[in-house]
Amino acid sequence: MSRVRVVNLHKRFDKTIAVDGISFEVGDGEFVVLLGPSGCGKTTTLRCIAGLETPDEGEIYIGDKLVNDLPPKDRDIAMVFQSYALYPHMSVYDNLAFPLKMRKYPEQEIDKRVREVAKLLRIEELLDRRPRQFSGGQQQRVALGRALVRNPRVWLMDEPLSNLDAKLRVYMRAELKRLQRDLGITTIYVTHDQAEAMAMADRIAVMNQGKILQYAPPHEVFERPANIFVAGFLGSPPMNFVEANVVEKDSKLILDAGIFQYTLPEEIAKLVREQAKGDKVVIGFRPEHMILSIEKQPDSVFQADVYVIEPMGSNYIVDLKAGEYLMKAIVPITTKLPSLGEKVWVGFLLEKVHLFDAKTEMAIF
Repeated sequence: MSRVRVVNLHKRFDKTIAVDGISFEVGDGEFVVLLGPSGCGKTTTLRCIAGLETPDEGEIYIGDKLVNDLPPKDRDIAMVFQSYALYPHMSVYDNLAFPLKMRKYPEQEIDKRVREVAKLLRIEELLDRRPRQFSGGQQQRVALGRALVRNPRVWLMDEPLSNLDAKLRVYMRAELKRLQRDLGITTIYVTHDQAEAMAMADRIAVMNQGKILQYAPPHEVFERPANIFVAGFLGSPPMNFVEANVVEKDSKLILDAGIFQYTLPEEIAKLVREQAKGDKVVIGFRPEHMILSIEKQPDSVFQADVYVIEPMGSNYIVDLKAGEYLMKAIVPITTKLPSLGEKVWVGFLLEKVHLFDAKTEMAIF
């Protein structure tokens, strides 16, 4: 059993709170991604699990064993860093064999494991060469091999693909996910790259300011964000936000955003009445759920000025200004658009709209 359980973890550096009382569990064989901006506490969390940092408070379990007082070498984990940390003077074979030699494995067992891992990672032909001769992708495979060769219970990975170019990064994340799935190794992976998180994770823990704001499968984090931060962090371009006053008129709830007004269906109005902490909400809608047209359509909601049009292959990203708000829309390249500086009608898919409480920033709908 290789599940990982973190309970009420705290870590501070002088007066800076790096990790602020987080708890989460990673199931046996699960791939969990800690996702968030720089400085949010994700790497510190990983280093506490690895034993490279000592928590100020909280408990860390690997399997059913409390490991707080165990050194890294006794936690049966393997860590892969952003820098590959390969020994340049050693061959690939010796790099892979090194952790086994340090643990005094028999030579025959070392040779067997090294060759098995090399075959798995498709680097058999590189065993006699030195890492400095390799591409980034090849060096990354060797670093993964060194983590794999000990057959650890848990993989801990800290931005392992960030030094690769964009094309190779896409390829390697698929390879890494395939490898993890085939081997069934419990994995905790740190990244600030939402595309990596969405593509690889079984579950994503979105972190900010030392806290976990949402812990759920990728589709749930994207489709049902728990708060404004999560909603704005995932998506490229990110979600558009418009603040609106909540107005009651003739037993109906109306959202008055200045640039448009919208009468809420009764089931959503009920949620707003129950959950809103004040008379303001934030409306969120993703760029890909917007509809642009030169002429007013039945689903048009407001007008906006077009100030940039970015061709992106099969789509346009259209930058819009409506009142005080700047927003982005993604539309098919077949969409007829006005010239720059002219107005366009904007609608959005109402079933995809999100509502957040303006005071607490928590999701209402």
